[in-house]
Amino acid sequence: MISNALVPELSVSDFAKSLDFYTRILNFSVAYKREEEGFALLFHGEAQLMIDEIGKGRTWKTGEFEHPLGRGMNLQIAVKNIEPLLANLKENNIPLFMETEEKWYRKGDVEVGNRQFLVQDPDGYLLRFTEDMGERQIK
Repeated sequence: MISNALVPELSVSDFAKSLDFYTRILNFSVAYKREEEGFALLFHGEAQLMIDEIGKGRTWKTGEFEHPLGRGMNLQIAVKNIEPLLANLKENNIPLFMETEEKWYRKGDVEVGNRQFLVQDPDGYLLRFTEDMGERQIK
């Protein structure tokens, strides 16, 4: 697996809980993990992210870890179809931070469309899953 030039690493409070959330519910796959360090590199299509348990191995601490973590940031994750994720979240009684919407964004002289929703992971990181709806000319 080739690693992307930018791969976010999320500090998590419970490695097993986060790994379960990302793999079982959000359908990420494990590229590799070091359980003794509470670390894993995960991928979903071309998206990659790392999870690393706070206090195991090395912890990059710039301040206090207070829930929700990652305040002021959301991670956009492009997927082919958001429906399986929505079904898994509903089946596991995980609330959405923002319900599904169709949103068009200006990009030069066209608009690109996303069908998207937001959910928080167990530590409060905000994840925005997007499904491409194509593009259209700006009127």
